[in-house]
Amino acid sequence: MDHVTFVPTADQFSFTFGGAEPVRRIRPGTVLTLWTEDAYGGRITSADDVASTALGTEDLNPQTGPFWIEGAEPGDTLAVHLVDLTPARTWGASTLIPFFGGLTSIPVNPTLQEPLPERTWIYEYDSAAKTLAFDAKGSDFSVALPSNPMLGTVGVAPARREVRTSLVPDAFGGNMDTPEMTTGATCFLRVNVPGALFSLGDGHYRQGEGESCGTAVEGAMHVTAIVDLVKGGGPAWPRLETDTHLMCVGSGRPLEEAWRAGQVEMITWLGELYGLDRLDAYQLLTQISLAPIANVVDTNYSSVTKIDKRLLPAASAYGGIHTELRSAARSLGTVNY
Repeated sequence: MDHVTFVPTADQFSFTFGGAEPVRRIRPGTVLTLWTEDAYGGRITSADDVASTALGTEDLNPQTGPFWIEGAEPGDTLAVHLVDLTPARTWGASTLIPFFGGLTSIPVNPTLQEPLPERTWIYEYDSAAKTLAFDAKGSDFSVALPSNPMLGTVGVAPARREVRTSLVPDAFGGNMDTPEMTTGATCFLRVNVPGALFSLGDGHYRQGEGESCGTAVEGAMHVTAIVDLVKGGGPAWPRLETDTHLMCVGSGRPLEEAWRAGQVEMITWLGELYGLDRLDAYQLLTQISLAPIANVVDTNYSSVTKIDKRLLPAASAYGGIHTELRSAARSLGTVNY
């Protein structure tokens, strides 16, 4: 099994999906040990830093990659198994950004409402307890929250020569911001261009479903992942598998369009796994699906359709590659799931 370690320099980050030259060429089955910068580009370091002055740039959400996957062709399926996500700093930051977030005016939906006051919270990370300290600004309140390290962004180059900002989620993956993108999950993405051009980033030390104010506890991340390839079978929308659940992530606006995309993708997947026609799969999904919201703040919203595998007969998605990658991850000796 090949093992590639890559820590990008400041000039090696990418800020788009598509349109960027690969930083490395790797073979399927490669273990990647990576470092990712936070969505702010490391510019928010204290409670005195606010977005309007610290983030006056276009280089937000830096991505580590892209990686060219040998043998990947359009229509194939890229499988990315997240082996380990470990915060790379002793603190993370979350901010209120003018005209950004789920509960304020935004440029595409303007109102006469004034922007919310800018405010930055620094969460101290206790690596031994694996907790984050929330300290209120306007009152005497504090609480230790369990960390749930995740990646906001995992994606490949889009089809049709498109170049998309790393701030947007779509069929190619991208900035989906779902807490489901965490250690132990395998993400399946459709390959759209030769080599796939896979990137990841946007580490979150903790985030609730929806990412309400627009920023999670943002932080640099140490990432270990195994990247593999399945010939053919490329999904229309990103899929996830864990030991207990199958998930599909749809993105779009309004939120119901994101939900519909995920629902239709899961109906397709149930048909592949169990031979169900679309109407039978539609009926079954109606009775067993969960629908966690991933984000309601990005350029497109993202919604997860999630089903518990334990409710259904055992089935082997993509030839059982999730189980294979999980076993390979355990052999590395660094897995804690």
